[in-house]
Amino acid sequence: MTEAIPLSLYVHLPWCVRKCPYCDFHSLPGGDRVLPEKAYVRSLLDDLASMADVLAGRPLQSVFFGGGTPSLFSATAIGDILAGAARIGAFAPDCEISLEANPGTAEAGRFRGFRDAGVNRLSLGVQSLQDRHLARLGRIHTALDAQRAVELAAGTGFRSFNIDLMYGLPEQTVDEARADMAWVLGAGAAHVSLYELTIEPNTAFAQAPPPLPADPVRAAIEACVQDMAASAGFRRYEISAYAQDGFRCRHNLNYWRFGDYIGIGSGAHGKVSGATGVWRETRTRDVRAYLRDPHHQRTRHRVDGDELWWEFLLNGLRLTEGFCLADFHAVTGLSKTGLVERLQPAAREGLIDLSGDRIRATARGLCFLDSILAPLMPDTFATN
Repeated sequence: MTEAIPLSLYVHLPWCVRKCPYCDFHSLPGGDRVLPEKAYVRSLLDDLASMADVLAGRPLQSVFFGGGTPSLFSATAIGDILAGAARIGAFAPDCEISLEANPGTAEAGRFRGFRDAGVNRLSLGVQSLQDRHLARLGRIHTALDAQRAVELAAGTGFRSFNIDLMYGLPEQTVDEARADMAWVLGAGAAHVSLYELTIEPNTAFAQAPPPLPADPVRAAIEACVQDMAASAGFRRYEISAYAQDGFRCRHNLNYWRFGDYIGIGSGAHGKVSGATGVWRETRTRDVRAYLRDPHHQRTRHRVDGDELWWEFLLNGLRLTEGFCLADFHAVTGLSKTGLVERLQPAAREGLIDLSGDRIRATARGLCFLDSILAPLMPDTFATN
């Protein structure tokens, strides 16, 4: 990159109350009945301590607690993780510290505890404000629970919070999507993540697909929610992310800009750069093994050659700002001219803007990223 590579920390807390039928993340149902909280916190901090060389001289710009349902963990546990991380490394003065919360586990005392522990940004998995859709999605909360959780987030001092909203739900109408979006935009959140429901392999929905809206309805729903977000002053900065000025998620931006991040916890992923190149790390999904010995429960994979430029492209084109050609060359060492030539067919179709020193997907191109990227996929990936 053309400047020092920023460093973030991702903490995976995989437990949840119940596995949602659309979820393909590493999550373990059972809730706090099976939560080995203290032992897991110890393993997380042991894991992070083994990465002290990566942290040396590089203050964390952001921390993200993801899952699962991180809000099942106590505020004490979250505080212990943050305090331990501060002993091992350093936090930037304006470090963004986010935690995902399920409206079904929302309590005023719990939210205040998270805030006092150091969390300064919540991400609330609302998904829908229609009870019939929440039931179909397997969510444990109701529309009333979602409304209460948002009120608690605002009432307990979180100036910055995100609302996750899904669209294209089974048998969803445009009017239902419009009603959901109207409520979200009036709820006081400064950031909204809009996700189209997709059927992922190895999920319950993949085994028994629900009746999704027909393509014309789905397209109308997408246009509706995107137009409403823009009209309310939310700027789209990533395929699924919309924010008011000053409230973009710095942690996720670091991912898409190809920054570094340490991933700790069972099933966590990380990416670190150094003198020997760019490395991807993956922690085991076997929680018992992770609890026994987190130091030796990771695999490392060097990212280079075709895989390196492909990953850079895959991440950078998600952003509406795209990426700088100088950064592409600095990271991959590959010819800027060669990349531009590969993207010319997409540019001729109006999907990619190649003007200036940046490459970005057009508004239309963001809807067809798969179509842009598929012809560019290296043969080593296409045959796997």
